[in-house]
Amino acid sequence: MSTLTKSFLSFFSDLEANNDREWFATQKERYETQVKHPFEAFVTELIGALSKEDKRLNIDPSNAIFRIYRDTRFSKDKTPYKTYASAAIAPGGRKDMSYPGLYLQAGATSFALAGGIYMPDKQQLEDIRASIAHDPEKWKKATRDKAFVSKWGSVQGERNKVLKPEYKDLVKDIPEIANKQFYYWVELDANTLLKKDVVARCVEYYRAAKPVSAFLYSALH
Repeated sequence: MSTLTKSFLSFFSDLEANNDREWFATQKERYETQVKHPFEAFVTELIGALSKEDKRLNIDPSNAIFRIYRDTRFSKDKTPYKTYASAAIAPGGRKDMSYPGLYLQAGATSFALAGGIYMPDKQQLEDIRASIAHDPEKWKKATRDKAFVSKWGSVQGERNKVLKPEYKDLVKDIPEIANKQFYYWVELDANTLLKKDVVARCVEYYRAAKPVSAFLYSALH
């Protein structure tokens, strides 16, 4: 049985319509009981399941879960709260940008899963591209794998128009080598969160991405 219920979804539906501090203050207890604690229990269970796939993912849920409060300092959108609960399950938790673990985002109408490397720095980007160029067949095998394609579709990311000469010949066969990011993302129906097998489904997605995540990890470590 999922620890998340319809009240989890309805809270975020109401928050979308009332995203201000005054409303949230009146709903704080509701948030704690219907969202925060159930989501912590869900992430705890998911970490336990994923750590059987990769022991490095056995982290404290508090290190994985993001705060609901938005950082509005540099944003035109000044709404104070995120309209979803989210977590990043990686060895360094939500602060780890160098490990292709599993990111999850759960709101009123969508449940998203993601993995890969979303914000590589300059050296990390070069290391990934060099690894693809060194063994393009291994990259193709991982990203064209039936399980990966059926679950995730493809590796996504913005692409550079200008590449180093040594990569230009590969672009036609492997367009992803021009990527600035190397991530995969899927959006599921929010009701997936209420299913008794939601944790098992998340593990299936993580498992399907293993060849790609292993390639990216090897490129960066």
